[in-house]
Amino acid sequence: MREVDAAIVRRLASEVPLVGQVARYIVSAGGKRLRPVLLVLTCQALGRPHPQRHNLAAVVEFIHTATLLHDDVVDESTLRRGRATANEVFGNPASVLVGDFLYSRAFQMMVESGNMRIMQVLADATNVIAEGEVLQLMNMHDASLDEAGYLRVIRSKTAKLFEASCRLAAILADSPPELEEACAEYGQSLGTAFQVIDDVLDYDGDATEMGKNLGDDLREGKATLPLILAMKLGTPEQAAVIRQAIETGSTAELAHIVDIVRGTGALDGTRAAAAAQAERAVNAARALPANEYTNSLIELAAQLLQRRS
Repeated sequence: MREVDAAIVRRLASEVPLVGQVARYIVSAGGKRLRPVLLVLTCQALGRPHPQRHNLAAVVEFIHTATLLHDDVVDESTLRRGRATANEVFGNPASVLVGDFLYSRAFQMMVESGNMRIMQVLADATNVIAEGEVLQLMNMHDASLDEAGYLRVIRSKTAKLFEASCRLAAILADSPPELEEACAEYGQSLGTAFQVIDDVLDYDGDATEMGKNLGDDLREGKATLPLILAMKLGTPEQAAVIRQAIETGSTAELAHIVDIVRGTGALDGTRAAAAAQAERAVNAARALPANEYTNSLIELAAQLLQRRS
């Protein structure tokens, strides 16, 4: 990961000072670097660590960072990873345009792999992520969204880049199709579990630990799984309170809604959904060669359910 961070710093260079300033601001905020970790770790698990792995790990982090820059503008977010968002500091135009820079820089870097299959996977993933963003926008303030519709959004918007990261490792290792699909399934399942748990934390987390404002999803009118299940499990009166909040984006009843979500067992149901995805990831990882790196992938899926930030 030190090699990946070095590649990230090296490729952030630009002759336009503001580009580097904004990009460094959001990249230096830290974050889990989970997608690059998955790519490098899966390469090691497959036993064929390719020289391009650090470069491609930086590529997926750039694509992820670009989506964050654009997301925060769309969502009008003010806090990420415990500090002011880039759009809050530099303004919306700079954030959008530097996000575009990171996307295009990522495509410059993926060309260096000289592998059309890698470019196809990353191009397809980027396109699916963009569709997921639009789909989420269409679902804003829609209290009728069901669990299937919710999962469709997060598998496009969040899990797709996890899936691509693991698939790229398999392609770099010249893995047979069935092993490549196992890697991709691990990534998709892990990414889905990651987002489901993230949505739990919006109603069961600590703002200081999470680095974002609790209730942000409700403020944006997002019908996440805890709310969907709370409306299903609660009384008609409780469902009406949540439905009104989603449709208006009001957080005036946030404390009451948190009580409803917790009291109806919706958080337990949401954690169970995440656990099912994590189990799928573990089962997929068992198809990889048995070694300490595969064990780490399995352990990562298990520990994901315990995350608090």
